[in-house]
Amino acid sequence: MRVGVARETVSGERRVALVPESVKRLAGAGFEVVVEAGAGAAAAFPDEAYTAVGASIGDPWGADAVLKVRGPSADEVERLREGALLIGFLQPLTDAEGIERLARRGVVAFAVESIPRITRAQPMDALSSQATVTGYKAALFAADRLPRFFPMLMTAAGTVAPAKVLVLGAGVAGLQAIATARRLGAVVTGFDVRPVVREQIESLGASWLDLGVGGAEAEGGYARALTPEEQQAQQAALEARIGGFDVVITTAAVPGRAAPRLIPAAAVAAMGPGSVIVDLAAETGGNCELTVPGEVVEREGVTIVGLIDVASTMPSHASQLYGRNLVALLTHLAPGGELNLDWSDEITAGACVTRKEVAA
Repeated sequence: MRVGVARETVSGERRVALVPESVKRLAGAGFEVVVEAGAGAAAAFPDEAYTAVGASIGDPWGADAVLKVRGPSADEVERLREGALLIGFLQPLTDAEGIERLARRGVVAFAVESIPRITRAQPMDALSSQATVTGYKAALFAADRLPRFFPMLMTAAGTVAPAKVLVLGAGVAGLQAIATARRLGAVVTGFDVRPVVREQIESLGASWLDLGVGGAEAEGGYARALTPEEQQAQQAALEARIGGFDVVITTAAVPGRAAPRLIPAAAVAAMGPGSVIVDLAAETGGNCELTVPGEVVEREGVTIVGLIDVASTMPSHASQLYGRNLVALLTHLAPGGELNLDWSDEITAGACVTRKEVAA
């Protein structure tokens, strides 16, 4: 099976679908890999690193399977051959037009977001691997923007108190943000609408913030959207507590829907001057009412970081983790390098978003 690795064309996207480590694993598993020239350059993987492990440099679009990070543009879809496999972040819940375009082209498309959250699919879980990166980087963004130290320091000039950090949402990104902020020496508190994650928060050395709102867990372990009454109660409780924190990192998301609003403008006003909010949900509208997606702004003396595509700010390791996810998925779909799409399999059927009938 011939696998093509396309260069990303979305502005600011620095990741690549496979790194040389991943190519070497695929070559050993019976795959042939062709990498588009410069595909890995922004992630610090030059073309020579790919050829050194057996890949060729050339046109990936005629391959049996094309791997990407972001979904293809309209022009890129036209370069895919009918019946080819496409794997990437295809946004099936929010980009109906893009999915329809792939279907018309006759592409068998697999969206990594749609991989079911079951035990044997964990090595393929790209959402979790990239959330690990964004959670880590969120804590660094906060530490960089906060005009105070994160750790407690005992100096000749006296003792400096540690920063107080609140992390809202305890999925993979939130837990990584908690762990990283703790490593940096901050006093960390975590909150999630799912009470079941309290033990995970406390196992990382953080405290649990009880806002009196809980039990909001949906199928697959994701948080469900709160009812208007629950959301109002949560915001009121948060507004009363948020002023005691120097940093708030928000990670709450509901698949296929706009990010829940956790922090109203009034809560921002309650924070002290110089405080920082890092909103990891900015790409889907933001958890904070005052977040500006793609920008860092100051409101009420509070710095609000609304940067998007955060994983691309650490492209080397983000790509390495993503590449491992794709290797696991590809070897599942094509064991021994031979395509075998079993539609009775939960992973294969769940991740495919177009043209399931071609291999039925």
